Amino acid sequence: MVEALFWISAVLVVYVYIGYPALAWLLARLIGRPVRKAPIQPRVTVLTAAFNEAAHIEATVRNKLEQDYPAELLDMIVISDESTDGTDEIVRVLGPRVRLIRQSPRAGKTAALNLAVDQAEGEILVFSDANSIYASDAIRRLVENFADPEVGYVTGKMVYVTEDGSLVGDGCSAYMKYENWLRDQETRLASVIGVDGGVDAVRKSLFEKMRADQLPDFVLPLSVARRGHRVVYEPRALLKEAALSQHEAEYRMRVRVGLRALWALSDLRALLNPLRHGLLAFQLISHKLLRYLAFVPLALVLVTSIALSGSHELYLAAALGQLVFYALAIVGWTTGSQSRSAVIGIPYYFLLLNLATAHAALRFLRRERQATWAPRTG
Repeated sequence: MVEALFWISAVLVVYVYIGYPALAWLLARLIGRPVRKAPIQPRVTVLTAAFNEAAHIEATVRNKLEQDYPAELLDMIVISDESTDGTDEIVRVLGPRVRLIRQSPRAGKTAALNLAVDQAEGEILVFSDANSIYASDAIRRLVENFADPEVGYVTGKMVYVTEDGSLVGDGCSAYMKYENWLRDQETRLASVIGVDGGVDAVRKSLFEKMRADQLPDFVLPLSVARRGHRVVYEPRALLKEAALSQHEAEYRMRVRVGLRALWALSDLRALLNPLRHGLLAFQLISHKLLRYLAFVPLALVLVTSIALSGSHELYLAAALGQLVFYALAIVGWTTGSQSRSAVIGIPYYFLLLNLATAHAALRFLRRERQATWAPRTG
């Protein structure tokens, strides 16, 4: 029984992190189809929800207004989520192409987007976080994908910038490289499953309003895919964002995102039926559901390999390998930003992600929900 549990859990872990990406790569080359891009110029409205972002909001807005895109076809709406630090006053003087909407009482990013979408004039809506700085051609690169009538949603490439070489930044960067590679394979195959939300675009006609506690970065792309449109990744649309240097802040963010993603999976559980949704269900189960539950087989592999370590060299090697891996992760947790080594940073960030998803799962089982939060730096 213990031996069977070890092998089942080990196969699940390997499938989640290696098997599915490899299968996506293979299927993309067998049945995939390219995105038909072209240099089109529809009207674009950038939507940014902000809560107490006075330190970042001016730079973020100016970055969008200065994009390599016709000024007369690009405007911006900033939704202040009842900010109290002067964010509103800063936005009001940034020019006629910027509109301020104040959301009161405070209700979070999703409610803010719901509030602004009816007032947006753009055919294409671009979603930017309040601290997101785009490459000068990012919006143009996003929009080119909408020349393909099958494309309904486009996500760009987030690049975490770390000045001090902290472990969260290093691990997070390695994680994003892995995720971006997988998104590239999923784009070639059919649709991306899950996006970041900081450099994204959608056809306004496909925007569906969501509950305030729902995660727009998860729910909206899936609603687009459910309606038969593709969700694609555009690696040339670059977003630079500072990685969090404190693991407490990164951990809180990952718990919040995990909690909202689990609720999204629950809300959209009909999409998990492969008999009705085929490839989309397969991708959603493989990339998201199993990934968010990976802490279970990970824990079982560790416990069972230790229990079996006296019966065979294979189990002993597996147990020792895992113990070394998690020991390196614990070193990373205790030393924080004092080490630049990826040998420590990658195990550390892997452990942080899975502990955060376990915490999120516990909150989900308690039926907790979360719609608002402090800025990411906090």
